[in-house]
Amino acid sequence: MRDQITLECEECHERNYTTTKNKRNQPERVEYRKYCPRCDQHTTHKETR
Repeated sequence: MRDQITLECEECHERNYTTTKNKRNQPERVEYRKYCPRCDQHTTHKETR
């Protein structure tokens, strides 16, 4: 039931992280504040399709 997703930085659009989520509990796109090495700061990362 868990699917692998990729997280993309909202600032520079670099795909930095992969993680899993349960699509039954979270059907919408997730977003987290994570560290982006390219921006050198914490930014919002959204799920990509």
